[in-house]
Amino acid sequence: MKKVFFLLMAIIATSTLFAQTDKTKVDTTQKAAYVCPMHPDITGTKTDKCSKCGMDLKLPKSYVCPMHADITATKKSKCSKCGMDLVEVKTKKG
Repeated sequence: MKKVFFLLMAIIATSTLFAQTDKTKVDTTQKAAYVCPMHPDITGTKTDKCSKCGMDLKLPKSYVCPMHADITATKKSKCSKCGMDLVEVKTKKG
């Protein structure tokens, strides 16, 4: 009976160990809407122009902490949790 119990516990422990997934990986490439550099509230596609000033829309820059994906910013700064420099998020064009 002890052997069966230990075998069952080993199977449960092994299946639990291999069933876990790494949820800390974050896809830092994201599809972004184009925005006006002067009016960030104006968004559109690459070929659109700002309805307020007529400028071409550009891809916005965003930054994220390499260690804490929940820490983001729109300008280069430091992570509030670990103090590391935020790195620019690469965006997919389209």
